[in-house]
Amino acid sequence: MTERKPANMSQQDWVDIQIQQAQKRGEFDNLAGQGKPLTKLANPHDPDWWVKDFIRREQIDSEALLPPAVLLRKEKQKVQETVARMRRESEVRDYLADLNQRILVSIRDTTGPVVPVGTVDEEAVLAQWKADRPEPVRKQSGAKSAEVPPKKSLWQRLFS
Repeated sequence: MTERKPANMSQQDWVDIQIQQAQKRGEFDNLAGQGKPLTKLANPHDPDWWVKDFIRREQIDSEALLPPAVLLRKEKQKVQETVARMRRESEVRDYLADLNQRILVSIRDTTGPVVPVGTVDEEAVLAQWKADRPEPVRKQSGAKSAEVPPKKSLWQRLFS
């Protein structure tokens, strides 16, 4: 336990003496992080250091912090990649209609920076999607019916 501060000594002098005595006893030797910079104090003039530290620590995707108009523009640039993963034409049409609706709402209700984003040409994207899709393989019904006899109903199997 530390001794009490003498009445005739200033607080600063008392703290300095306590630190010097601890250094002589070796209490500051082999501390964790010795010789490494303090990461949070690396740039003391950055007012947003705590936000950057939180984003890095929690591994938050920095794209989520972009304004909505910029996010829509990025999504519009990746529309071909997005629709390429879809399997049905109705899915593609619904996605493109939703994207165009969100773009129109963003144009109408702009808050933040104005980023010019036009709507997507649905028919052109759909035509490209159809061109990229392989043709479905059609099974020949005539050849299959000749190989396999038609299945009998339960009653036919019981009474035959």
